[in-house]
Amino acid sequence: MTAAKADGTSADGVGEVGVGPWPGGPDAWPDDPRYDPELLRDGDRRNVVDRYRYWTVEAIVADIDTRRHPLHVAIENFAHDMNIGSVVRTANAFAVAEVHIVGRRRWNRRGAMVTDRYQHLRHHGDVAALLAWAAERGLPVLGIDNVPGSVPIEGRELPREALMVFGSESTGLSAEARAGCEAILHISQHGSTRSINAGAAAAVAMHAWMLQHARPTDSAGNPI
Repeated sequence: MTAAKADGTSADGVGEVGVGPWPGGPDAWPDDPRYDPELLRDGDRRNVVDRYRYWTVEAIVADIDTRRHPLHVAIENFAHDMNIGSVVRTANAFAVAEVHIVGRRRWNRRGAMVTDRYQHLRHHGDVAALLAWAAERGLPVLGIDNVPGSVPIEGRELPREALMVFGSESTGLSAEARAGCEAILHISQHGSTRSINAGAAAAVAMHAWMLQHARPTDSAGNPI
């Protein structure tokens, strides 16, 4: 299926994605509380996998909640980082437990492509609050940053229940965050740039965890 933008048009701006009104009119609508009458009537152009067509947001969240992964991700937001939306979108794609925003409460949601409606979010005023939250739950904290002393994420056994922490695009992890990490991992690079985009790094790191702990899925998102 063609990738969709938040407004329902395709990623290249041509045509529409999703589905139109439910065939047959109201008399043919399914008798299922998960379905949204407005979407059945008007069509569903949202950026969701096919099995969630016509479902309400609440029904989609409830379904994902039955199979969320025990991975949490956090990103420091001390400079209105534009990558937070991208991190949220990837976290939704991988059905992580929660995304934690540390620092400023407000963030640019455009990059999330409306996926923040389906992803649990939690705010922490500072790094200390995040680390205290993780400690209460016994979650190991893994920093992702290419700083001296960090070790490659490739080939490392990652804990099934964990909190991955990402820093701001410009400065990386704060000193306080690095001090609170059980380990700091980096993504191996082979070119000339010092670092890759924070949103891209978060996607790579989450996928590394998924390779170890999540079942593969087909193109529709169904486990195989």
